[in-house]
Amino acid sequence: MVSFGEFGAAVVGTGFIGAVHVDALRRLGIEVSGVVGSSGERAERLATSARLRAYASFEELLADKAVDVVHLATPNELHHPQAKQALAAGKHVVCEKPLATRLEHSAELLELAESSGLVHAVDFNLRFYPQCHQARALVRGGDVGETWNVHGGYLQDWLLRPSDWNWRLDPALGGELRAVADIGSHWLDLVQFVTGLEIVEVHADLATTIPVRQRPTGSVGTFDRSAVGAGDNDVPVVSDDLANVLLRFRGGARGSVVISQVSAGRKNSLRYEIDGSEGAVAWDSERPEELWLGRRDEANAVLLRNPALLESSAAARTTLPAGHAEGFAETLRELFRAVYTSIAAGGPPGEPDYPTFRDGHAANVLGEAIARSSREGRWVPVSA
Repeated sequence: MVSFGEFGAAVVGTGFIGAVHVDALRRLGIEVSGVVGSSGERAERLATSARLRAYASFEELLADKAVDVVHLATPNELHHPQAKQALAAGKHVVCEKPLATRLEHSAELLELAESSGLVHAVDFNLRFYPQCHQARALVRGGDVGETWNVHGGYLQDWLLRPSDWNWRLDPALGGELRAVADIGSHWLDLVQFVTGLEIVEVHADLATTIPVRQRPTGSVGTFDRSAVGAGDNDVPVVSDDLANVLLRFRGGARGSVVISQVSAGRKNSLRYEIDGSEGAVAWDSERPEELWLGRRDEANAVLLRNPALLESSAAARTTLPAGHAEGFAETLRELFRAVYTSIAAGGPPGEPDYPTFRDGHAANVLGEAIARSSREGRWVPVSA
């Protein structure tokens, strides 16, 4: 087992996901030097609760020689300048998705990162559910035969009401795409990871179901319900609440996905099913311990997470015995384990077992094709 005690990390961003980063790092035994946020008050609040240092500025964080790795959990628009600064300071970088809000910016970050010799990663953490690794092993091992159909959705309800607000609704902070960039990118990345098939063409229909929202006076954190009903400032919204996307994969497989942040009762449900000539597999993030196995001429089955029954690649991503549920927080821990193993080895491997800036840029290329397809109402090829 690799020891990570010699490395220091710092987290930029003090919202929901920033706190999850701190927790996952500590459970790996990585020293978290401190945090910095959009305001001194927010940074002090997280720093106090987590017994950490609150940096006065991002620049102060970068100047700290105890910090080897910078974790960016900030609004989307800040990812490009902050990742660029961190790489220039010689820091390894773990960045939340999207890597950038503009395609040219993610391309620049990819070039800078790959020429730096530093480890770089994008937080497509959902790859690291053990059952997703198991599905990948089964699909790539031929258990479902030839893949024909990849379908599912990513549904949430936290922006269902006109009074629901978050910085992601502001294109200046979140970018042109919202539901697609925020949660759809996870689904699109995950199914390509599981199947090994690249999405090469899309036909998308994006909708803004709530064109006017009530924005509160203060800031509102992700999944924060405390400000509901407190808004009195009507703000036009143009980003996508909902998307339906048809997909074509290299090799001929077809697919479809529904992406929504306005689906009542769905808190965080990413679902996919992969249909092939010999069988099918399906998984739902709200039931992460289960992997459904579909068969034509024998009984269907549900494989519960059990390290003793999983393929070796999946068993390597789980630490608790069967019957002891693992969930979202563990996916970040396992992603970070892979990242810090590369750091301990001296740099990025030839074939990283974690999502890198290359995957982040690929997600932006795909997102741009989806946005263009919706605007033009036609099939659009995904650029190389």
